[in-house]
Amino acid sequence: MKTITVAKGDGIGPEIMDAVLGILHSAGAQLQIEEIEVGEKVYLSGNTSGIDASAWESIRRNKVFLKAPITTPQGGGYKSLNVTTRKFLGLYANIRPCMSLHPFVATKHPQMDVVIVRENEEDLYAGIEHRQTDEVVQCLKLISRPGCERIVRYAFEYARTNKRKKVTCFTKDNIMKQTDGLFHQVFDEIAAEYPEIENEHWIIDIGAAKLADTPELFDVVVMPNLYGDILSDVAAQIAGSVGLAGSANIGPECAMFEAIHGSAPRRAGQNMANPSGLLQGAILMLRHIGQADVATRIQNAWLRTIEQGIHTYDIFKEGVSTQKVGTREFADAVIHNLGELPQILKAEKVSEAVPMNLAPSPAPSKANKVLVGVDIFLHRSACTPDELATELGKIQVAGTLLSVITNRGIKVWPDGFPETLCTDHWRCRFTARSGEGFTHGQILALLQEMEKLNFDFIKTENLYQFDGKNGFSLAQGQ
Repeated sequence: MKTITVAKGDGIGPEIMDAVLGILHSAGAQLQIEEIEVGEKVYLSGNTSGIDASAWESIRRNKVFLKAPITTPQGGGYKSLNVTTRKFLGLYANIRPCMSLHPFVATKHPQMDVVIVRENEEDLYAGIEHRQTDEVVQCLKLISRPGCERIVRYAFEYARTNKRKKVTCFTKDNIMKQTDGLFHQVFDEIAAEYPEIENEHWIIDIGAAKLADTPELFDVVVMPNLYGDILSDVAAQIAGSVGLAGSANIGPECAMFEAIHGSAPRRAGQNMANPSGLLQGAILMLRHIGQADVATRIQNAWLRTIEQGIHTYDIFKEGVSTQKVGTREFADAVIHNLGELPQILKAEKVSEAVPMNLAPSPAPSKANKVLVGVDIFLHRSACTPDELATELGKIQVAGTLLSVITNRGIKVWPDGFPETLCTDHWRCRFTARSGEGFTHGQILALLQEMEKLNFDFIKTENLYQFDGKNGFSLAQGQ
């Protein structure tokens, strides 16, 4: 018997959770339920995170969390509970299987069977944003080697243990050479450890187009957080419906399972909602906790129900569906089909559990890190690049040289184009004069000289070389 933490959520959440729990218990799942309150009521009580300390204690004690959709109130600075939970519990891997149910659920891709493995903690979803000038805000994209290694290894181990044949990586490393470049580099390194599994890399834009057009080309797809968030919804929708998809959020200690759709408050209390997305999340949960036989029994009963044409309103279609049913009736139909196998859709088989090898990669050797310059960002309105360069030319710090000024990443001095739009946010790159080193003391001296001249410096970024290679990007056009 396994104790799990359950949150029934908001909107349609309580209805679909009751339906799913009824199916799990009828199928013989060995579960003890510990219910917590999260979501809208907790938010509106004044807790901006949507979850209180006792709920955290339950999740951390039981280590398995089955969560229905919740409503995050608009305004008021309320934080996404999903993002909070993933980060606090280290749920670094988001797993979303996307499989077509042709011909019973409409899709243009009848052969689709793709699993999206999304990094869950880093990238732009670190949520580090700043307003820096009157005209410019920034969001920091953070990618770490340990974060890349964990998610890429998970993707290959998922493929190995589930007998998948190929892992594909999506990045935009032709533009973001440092951040996405690291993700791609780590992918290539770890792929070499799995010679039996085919691997490939696509630039995200053409990769997304291919996924939307010919998803049968893909098997397991791994990618950074933002791309994965967008494309997992795309994949679920083109497979048939976002409402049918569930997901797992896996960490070293804890795991959370859920539907990927929202709380749909307009449908609440009407016995209309499709519980399939949450049921798919629960099936992933059962496999995670070692009850794969029960998971397979439920999956096959669900598939049989779908092919019998017993459908909720969202997937009901005249000529294909045979009965339009509500939430409770759909769950009853699945329960009635327990022990049955689908006749047309591919039946699930109980396979021997194969443990994943998620041992961390050895730490890389420490690089030779050398400071070679600094980017100083300035807030300056109503000036041209040449005017700014002339003013900065008044600053004389021994051994330093103003090498380039950019605006929104584009080189505007020297030899900029007058057609380039400039905002009030300038990056001024100072590097060492030829043959000389660069020090932190020089950075401080540059800032002191700028203060004397009333420059509004808003941030700095040190420029380093690691083992002789630049750890920073050149300006566009440089």
